[in-house]
Amino acid sequence: MKKKVLFVATVVKTHIMEFHIPFLKMFHDAGWETAVAAKNDYEDPADCRIPYCDRYYDIPFQRSPVKPENLRAYRELKRVIDEGGYTLIHCHTPVGGILTRLAARGARKRGTKVLYTAHGFHFFRGAPLVNWLLYFPAEWLCAFFTDGLITINQEDYRLAQARLHPKRTFYVPGVGVDLDRVQRERGCREETRRELGLREDDFFLLSVGEMTVNKNHRLALEALAELKDPHIQYAIVGRGVQRETLESQCRELGLANQVRFLGYRDDVARLYAAADAFFFPSLREGLSVSLMEAMAGGLPSAVGKIRGNTDLIRDGVEGLYMPLTVPGAAEAIRRLSSDPDLRARLGDAARERVEAFSAQRVQTRMAEIYRAVADGEV
Repeated sequence: MKKKVLFVATVVKTHIMEFHIPFLKMFHDAGWETAVAAKNDYEDPADCRIPYCDRYYDIPFQRSPVKPENLRAYRELKRVIDEGGYTLIHCHTPVGGILTRLAARGARKRGTKVLYTAHGFHFFRGAPLVNWLLYFPAEWLCAFFTDGLITINQEDYRLAQARLHPKRTFYVPGVGVDLDRVQRERGCREETRRELGLREDDFFLLSVGEMTVNKNHRLALEALAELKDPHIQYAIVGRGVQRETLESQCRELGLANQVRFLGYRDDVARLYAAADAFFFPSLREGLSVSLMEAMAGGLPSAVGKIRGNTDLIRDGVEGLYMPLTVPGAAEAIRRLSSDPDLRARLGDAARERVEAFSAQRVQTRMAEIYRAVADGEV
């Protein structure tokens, strides 16, 4: 009988397509029947075409766990799982992971194995109390229905071992970064800088991430206003609900000639090549893909000393830790912009360190976990 695997996440475009196609291919090439259950979040639903996926279920997940629409999502997902006869279910994202593990309780009794990858617990050292009150009890309960819990940073791994109780807990170094894709574009530095209108003596600072409160892009604008150096040019790559707010702040601070809002880019590797440093003021991360890509591109980084970042960056070795304050951010930018030797040393170390987080290594580790699960070792 053909083995079957189901991947579940809250959304398709910004999760399944970003992180899980190599693993769908892994199962597809091994002769498994593959399925995906996630919300179609494409602007045009017809654009939702998932490679290596034999069957797709559009489940109306909502990102907020308290949205009543998630009750319907749970019922639809439970029907998919109960009727699917899956050998393995691998779920992701907080809402998708919680609802899947609750819906799969009956299937587990019939032999289905359930894996859950935590891409960064919402409860962590320093997290708001409401996060612990809302998310920790749900994860604690669902751990009873989890055959394998996969964590992607060391802080979450230690927390899961100490406070949760799945059958097994695994550490995997992130979701994997295509180092070659980033490094192939290093030769286009000058061309890309010309396209962006940068001058030869400009210091180009880059951030990549959604424009949300958590990504904290406002800190960069406030730090640039503090520095008052027109040769520091800054760009934000990404979309998000805060774009208009940030653009308004940029105008109010008199930074219109220093800041570029580049939106979504599918050539972000070229921008890493053009940049002189990476600025990453995020308040919360699991293990940032954009930071790993910047490291692969040989960029020194200024980062907050938060979970995930501390797995990747050592202060003064691959980048600089900065207090997430205006003076702290301004000082980190000043140091990087004024010291080419420091940038070169940090960038070389970053490129070497990120090799441990490559897509090849992550896929090898995940293949080991999948094999152990399929062979009944978990």
